[in-house]
Amino acid sequence: MLRVVLVIFIAGTLWSCYPEGPDYYDDYDIVYTNYDNNYVLRNKGGKLALAAKVLDPASGRVLEVLTTEPGVQLYTANWFDGSLTGKCGKPHLSHSAFCLETQHYPDSMNHPGFPNVILRPGEKYNSQTIWKFSTE
Repeated sequence: MLRVVLVIFIAGTLWSCYPEGPDYYDDYDIVYTNYDNNYVLRNKGGKLALAAKVLDPASGRVLEVLTTEPGVQLYTANWFDGSLTGKCGKPHLSHSAFCLETQHYPDSMNHPGFPNVILRPGEKYNSQTIWKFSTE
């Protein structure tokens, strides 16, 4: 079972994956939920900023994700069925992992109000994401 505390910094507020609401900070069983959502980050200026923080309370391991991207996709391995094996022969089971993908919003090119994702010939695209690991 994967137990984590996950806080994503979106739209000027802290949003956390808790049924109790955005300001409730406690453990949350990510294994009982199916996330495949893109979150709009509060970082509007394209500057490197904290996008998400994940804490494993059992070990104290921490992952902080900083990015210049306007969004982050949270995916919780919803369709892993154990048919694939990972290191040490352990099966990949549903909700046994999660992914935080920094990116623009889905379907951005069809929404004029979303940040531009079209790169024209001769234009350059720069993006930065930092995955910071530590312990608490």
